[in-house]
Amino acid sequence: MPSRCDVTQTLLDSKVIAIVRLKEQNQVADCIDSLVKGGIKCLEITSNTPGYLTELKAAIKHYPEILIGAGTITNTQKAQYAINAGAQFLVTPNTDRHIVELAHQFDIPVLMGAFTPTEINHATQYGADIIKLFPAGVLSIDYYKSIRGPFSNTPMVAVGGIDLENASEWLEAGIDGIGLGACLSKTFEDISQKDAHIRSIRQFLSTI
Repeated sequence: MPSRCDVTQTLLDSKVIAIVRLKEQNQVADCIDSLVKGGIKCLEITSNTPGYLTELKAAIKHYPEILIGAGTITNTQKAQYAINAGAQFLVTPNTDRHIVELAHQFDIPVLMGAFTPTEINHATQYGADIIKLFPAGVLSIDYYKSIRGPFSNTPMVAVGGIDLENASEWLEAGIDGIGLGACLSKTFEDISQKDAHIRSIRQFLSTI
């Protein structure tokens, strides 16, 4: 398993993290298959997706070349379950020192949710590897530009309200990465829909 530093660098280099949050467990494998075929290199499966631990284990085994983490990790119990399942990184919506401490015991990086300058500072002090600016969509790019100054050396990814239409604006503004949910993680009625979506992912990734 790659080191915490290596995983963190790969997440930043990829610039895009796909967020798999679905209503049915039987939708997960096909969704992940489309993401991988579309060229996604990093993805998270959220803890509120039914059967996510089972799907996390299966995806890690099936796609060893892809970084696969666990999202919506709100407490240490969820963090431990995800670590036991093999998650290569953890993503939180909140700022929690105990999650970082636990993850780092297993050499696993944490993308920690933060909203305000105080939360960003706390998350950094706790040892968060990357700040997850969340919910970024309601904050706006101007907000990000304002806080970038005092936190210029702090890696950040924008999550929440980011889609294929505004993703490039965030990246051009200097954000280190973006998390994309519903616009990437889709379900399909037939193979033609899936193939079309794979093409759209490839097209999107070619523009960033």
